[in-house]
Amino acid sequence: MDTIQTIIISIVEGLTEFIPVSSTGHMIITEKLLHIPDNDFTKMFTVAIQLGAILAVVVLYWKKFFDFKNFSFYLKLITGVVPAIILGLLFSKKIDALLESTTTVAVSLLLGGIILLFIDKAFNHPRIHSEKETSFKNAFIIGIWQCLAMIPGVSRSAASIIGGMQQKLTRSAAAEFSFFLAVPTMLAATGYKLYKHYKDTGGFTGEEIKQLAIGNVVAFIVAMLAIKFFIGFLKKYGFRVWGIYRIIVGLILLAMIYTGYISA
Repeated sequence: MDTIQTIIISIVEGLTEFIPVSSTGHMIITEKLLHIPDNDFTKMFTVAIQLGAILAVVVLYWKKFFDFKNFSFYLKLITGVVPAIILGLLFSKKIDALLESTTTVAVSLLLGGIILLFIDKAFNHPRIHSEKETSFKNAFIIGIWQCLAMIPGVSRSAASIIGGMQQKLTRSAAAEFSFFLAVPTMLAATGYKLYKHYKDTGGFTGEEIKQLAIGNVVAFIVAMLAIKFFIGFLKKYGFRVWGIYRIIVGLILLAMIYTGYISA
């Protein structure tokens, strides 16, 4: 990857990490369109720059993350991230293999889009309005839902927000808990990927460090803007618009695969 490609992918990550359209899926599509080689560093990079995006959550919600008196908040996040850590370690090779499949992304976007068309009506009787009302059981079940995002194209935010709504959280409360849960989840995923790359290659080159630095900074800045936009949009319009978007992108992607424009 050159610097321009790094910046483009990082912008895509920042824009899509916290909206229910799959950041990983969009980065895979972007890499295909930019003809970026599908190597080990690229796979690691698409995970590692998510760290920059999730740090935007810590900055925007710093009062929540540094309220040490509310110790249960941290315990809920740990509870919620346990399923992803266990399944991630057990199926890391299969997950990496799925990252090579554009068809998986396309189908996941399409099916996920259809589901989002009906989510607002399916879970329209919420009774939990904030993180403080969320129980440890709620957090664990939302964490299980989040694991669906190990399939490229599903969307971590979509899976965890839907999981939150299924657990009777309001749309905005579910979205915020999804943001919070992203922090330990992506810290664990990024740490694992960086360690694995270091172990397999013996270290990072100067160019790789430069790309990771640029990627995380760009993703952080763009994600700051995207989070503020998404919460307001979600409260006003719900999920239907994102469902339509996913269906359109999924169909376009399937057409591009069918015509041979991009590889399957």
